[in-house]
Amino acid sequence: MPSTAPDTAPSGHIPGTRRPHPPAVGRPRVPRGLRLAAPALGAFLAVRLTGLLFLVLWAHRRHHGVWPMLATQWDASWYLGVADHGYAHELGTRYDSNNLAFFPLYPLLVKGVAVLTPGSRASTGLGIAVVASLFAAWGVFAVGERLHGRRVGILLTTLWAALPVGLVQWMGYTESLFTAFTAWALYAVLGRRWVWAGAGACLAGLTRPTGIAVAAAVAVAALLSLRRGFSGRALAGALLAPLGWCAYVGWVGLRLGRWDGYFAVQRLWHNELDGGRETLRRLRELLGQDSTPELFLIMVTVTLLASAVLFALSAADRQPLPLLVFTGVLLSIVLASGGVYFPRARFLLPAFPLLLPLALHLSRGSRRLRVLVLTAAVAGSAYCGAYMLLVWPSAP
Repeated sequence: MPSTAPDTAPSGHIPGTRRPHPPAVGRPRVPRGLRLAAPALGAFLAVRLTGLLFLVLWAHRRHHGVWPMLATQWDASWYLGVADHGYAHELGTRYDSNNLAFFPLYPLLVKGVAVLTPGSRASTGLGIAVVASLFAAWGVFAVGERLHGRRVGILLTTLWAALPVGLVQWMGYTESLFTAFTAWALYAVLGRRWVWAGAGACLAGLTRPTGIAVAAAVAVAALLSLRRGFSGRALAGALLAPLGWCAYVGWVGLRLGRWDGYFAVQRLWHNELDGGRETLRRLRELLGQDSTPELFLIMVTVTLLASAVLFALSAADRQPLPLLVFTGVLLSIVLASGGVYFPRARFLLPAFPLLLPLALHLSRGSRRLRVLVLTAAVAGSAYCGAYMLLVWPSAP
C-alpha cells in the first residue's frame, strides 16, 4: 500500500494538486504516513463505532441479533455462497438468482483468508470488510490531504464515514474493499505513479462492476500524460487499469459460451442501462405521486440529487481530471441504470471525491459550523444505518 509520502517528486504536476511533502529524513515512510493520517483514522473509527453502538442499542430493543445482519444477509450471503460453492455454470432463466453477477475478488479473499483464521467464513468476510474500511479511510484522507492539506483530508474522511449508508462500510459487502482500491489508485494517479494506479484499478475491476469507472479515470489520465512525452510506465498503467474488469467479464462469457454472458446475467438481475428512464420514473413517483414514501427511499433520492449537485460543484472547482472522470462515470452508471432503485445510495458510497467541495467549505468555515455539520452528519448516519437494517425490509 503506498504511503502518503511519494518516493520521489513527480516529473510533472497535475493541475489542482498540491506538491508532495518531501520525505522525512530518517523516518520510515509508512509510519510517517500513518502518523499523518492518525486523526482522520481516529475520526473514522469514532463515527463508525457511534453508528454501531446505536445499531446495537436499537437491535437490542427489537430483540434482533446484530452479527447476522452485518455478516450474513443480502449481498453478504451471495458472496459467502460463491466462497463456499463457486459460481454457476449456466445462465438459467430465473431472475435475481445467478451468482455470476457478483465479482470474484472479495469471495476469493474470504475463502483464502478463512483457511488461516479461526471462526466462520462469515466472520472472516466481515473482518476483511472492516480492515479494508481502514485502508479506504486512509486512502480517502491521502487524496484530500494531497489536494488541499491535512484539515481537508480529515474532514473528507469524516464526511465519508458519516454518509447515510456508511454502516455498509462495516458489513460483509464489497464497498469498503472497492473504495480502498479506488482511493489508492486515484492517489497514485495524482502522484503520477502509473503502475500503482493501474494495479489499483485492476483490483477494483475484480471487486465490483463499477470498477470500470476507476479504470477509465486511470487510463484517461495516463494516456493524456503521454502528450508531454512517451512514458512506458504511463502506457503500462493505462493498459493494466481495465484488465481486472475485462478479465472477469470475459471469463463469464467463456463460462456461459456466449460473448455477452455477463450482460445476459445482468439482464436477469434487471440491471440494464436505460439512459436514466427508470431513475426519472422513480424520482417523479417519489417526489410527486407517492403521498407516503418510504423514509429509506427518500434518503436514496436525496443522495442521488445531492451527488449530482456535488459533481457540478466539483467540476466548477476544477477538481483534477482523474477524480472527475471517476465520479462522472460512476454517477452516470448509477443514474442510467434501469435496475432496482433502493441500493443506489450504496452504489455511490465509493464516490468520496464528490464530498471534496463540502470538505473545502467546512475547512474555511467557523469551528462552530464544522461541529454542527459533522454532529448532524454523524447522528443522521447512525440513525439511517440502523433504520436500513432494522426497519427497511429489503437489501441496503
